[in-house]
Amino acid sequence: MSQPYVLQLAAQRTQWLSARDELIAANIANANTPGFQATDLQPFSAVLDSAQVSMVSTNPAHLAPGGDGFAEARVVEPDAPESTLSGNSVDVENEMMKLGEVNRDYTMATNIKRVIHQMIMSALK
Repeated sequence: MSQPYVLQLAAQRTQWLSARDELIAANIANANTPGFQATDLQPFSAVLDSAQVSMVSTNPAHLAPGGDGFAEARVVEPDAPESTLSGNSVDVENEMMKLGEVNRDYTMATNIKRVIHQMIMSALK
């Protein structure tokens, strides 16, 4: 039996957050390395946009999929930070804010997984 799609999606989200956490940690570790360029992952929404998931109408009374306008909602990437004299582009304050975002998002994702698991377990009782 395979996992429900929602749990698979939550697991992918936590993997993405872990990878982003590693990149941010590498950016902070190299804050004083001359010529180092800070890196970040593409937003998770871009990962979801690249997935081939489509809605299905199982009843003629259902609304037709598509045309909801959500496809145009994209996260705009901020401009790259200015480099220092040594050519380093790491802004430690910005990286620490990103770590806070990752921590908050990871907590939310794990709480969602926990609630979904509890719902499945209560349905099986």
